[in-house]
Order: sequence, then structure tokens, then C-alpha cells
Amino acid sequence: MSAATEVTNGQQDPKSRQEEEVGKKGRHSAVGHKSLLQSDALFQYILETSVYPREPAPLQELREMTANHPWNLMTTSADEGQFLMLLVKLINAKNTLELGVYTGYSLLSTALALPEDGKIIAMDIHRQNYELGVPFMKKAGVHHKIDFREGQGLTLLEELMQDEKNLGFFDFAFVDADKDNYLNYHERIIKLVKVGGLIGYDNTLWNGSVATPDDTPYPNMVPVGDGITLCRRIQ
Repeated sequence: MSAATEVTNGQQDPKSRQEEEVGKKGRHSAVGHKSLLQSDALFQYILETSVYPREPAPLQELREMTANHPWNLMTTSADEGQFLMLLVKLINAKNTLELGVYTGYSLLSTALALPEDGKIIAMDIHRQNYELGVPFMKKAGVHHKIDFREGQGLTLLEELMQDEKNLGFFDFAFVDADKDNYLNYHERIIKLVKVGGLIGYDNTLWNGSVATPDDTPYPNMVPVGDGITLCRRIQ
């Protein structure tokens, strides 16, 4: 809560809350708005000079479509999508996991960065949101790389772990699901990625505040989007 927010009887005044929400929407109002930068002008400069010129057309179209979705705050920002593409290419990932898909901006970003025979197992509780992004994945020529599975994250991860060939198999995993379960997801995903594999947890610097306690096993925080925490399996 901001210092200027009024509190009545221990609760935030509804009018003040509404004004605060309007203020939040005004900051980085573009689609994929998430940024820890305090300057709209600086963030827009980064987008227009470094991000948007390199954004593939299917990603741009997906981003613009998602802007009209009622849950558009859940989307991955364009700068974060390009960061994920860079990570996937740097580690030469071929087999990846994604937990929390929404309309698929981060999923499409990852798929574009994978080799032609790369594969992604993508998991989300809402197939209908994923299907909104499917036409753009097909247009990009990467839909064949994606194995979408609908259901609860923990249940789907447990199912993967029952097949021994999945243990230590994946090169990269990206998690953008319910934050309360991040530790539970980590306990399972760390067994699914290979030694040297990388895991990214989204929104760990939630709008500029720490979303996880200091004693969590997340060693490397990157201030992109709402913060990505990177973990590498070392043994």
C-alpha cells in the first residue's frame, strides 16, 4: 500500500484503493506492462528500440490479441519473452517444461528458440486460454513442438515423475503459476531437470516487492518483468 493511501478502521478506503489501481494501470500501460523500472519513458524506450524491433510477427500479434483479454495482466512482458529466448539458446535447450501458460506468450517465445526437433510439455488449468494462442503458434510454425496438458500443476508434475525416463531429462523449466506453490513445484521440478539444467520462476519481485522469503532455495534474481529467479541443478 502506498504512503498516500488512506486507511479507515484498519482497512483501505475503497475510493483510495480505486485511485491506487488507476495509478498502477497508468504505469507501463502497454501490453506486457510488467517492469520494475520506475520510469514509463525509459521502459517505453527499451521496448521501442530493443524489444519490439526484434519481436517476431506471431509474438506481436499474440501480444496484441492478449491485450483485449480480461486477464491480460497475467501475460509475460515482451522484454521478458526475449530474455527467455536468449536463455534457451544459450543453454542449447531441447526439452523443456512450462507450468502456467495463459495465452502462451512465454510458451511461443520458448518454442521459437528451440531447435526444430525441440519439445515443450506445457501445463495449465485453463485449456481455453491456451487455445486462444494456438493460431499464432501454428502461424509461427512451432505448434508441433508443444505438448499441452490441462490440469493442476502438482498433479501433472507427479504424473511426469512416475515415468523414470523423465527424471533428469529436461534442459529448462519455466514456472509462472500460483505463487503459493512455488516451493512445492521446485521440489518436483528439480528432479525433472538434468544436472546443469535451468529453472526460471516468474514474478519473484512482485511489482517491486519480494514474493518469496529470504530462506528459499532461489539463488539468482533477475530484475526483468516482475522479476525472474533462476536456479541451476548442480547435482
